[in-house]
Amino acid sequence: MKEVNINAKLLVFESIEELTNEEKSLMQQAVEVRKKAYAPYSKFRVGAALLLDNGQVVLGSNQENAAYPSGLCAERVAIFYTGANYPDAKIIKIAVSATSDVNPNTTPIPPCGACRQSIAEYEFKQETPIEMFFMGESGMIYKSDSLKNLLPFTFDKNFL
Repeated sequence: MKEVNINAKLLVFESIEELTNEEKSLMQQAVEVRKKAYAPYSKFRVGAALLLDNGQVVLGSNQENAAYPSGLCAERVAIFYTGANYPDAKIIKIAVSATSDVNPNTTPIPPCGACRQSIAEYEFKQETPIEMFFMGESGMIYKSDSLKNLLPFTFDKNFL
């Protein structure tokens, strides 16, 4: 038997003010679109802003449905919109902000597993890493240089 040690490297910013102007703008857009989330059941709102290599910013917010599996997370709303409307564009950065209407959260909230897998698909497709920034309602922001820090064992087309 052999033990394998897997490490993740994240940068931690104490506030949005520490980000570059471009990153700050992206996170502010994620915060604003979070307010438009349709979350009548979970009361958990998420906003995502994607910066593409063509300069376009694509926004998404979570969209719930009474048939729970039919809803979609903010990150996937934005990613799938990007794939449908900008199929040749690369995603450079993703900013995500999430909080609960019931228990506001200032702890950085990372993408869920399904969103991580969807982001991984685009990293593989475009053959370049995607910088990820995530935060709660406000406060600290975590930055990962690639989805691989959050999902070290990815499932991709090579397994098919």
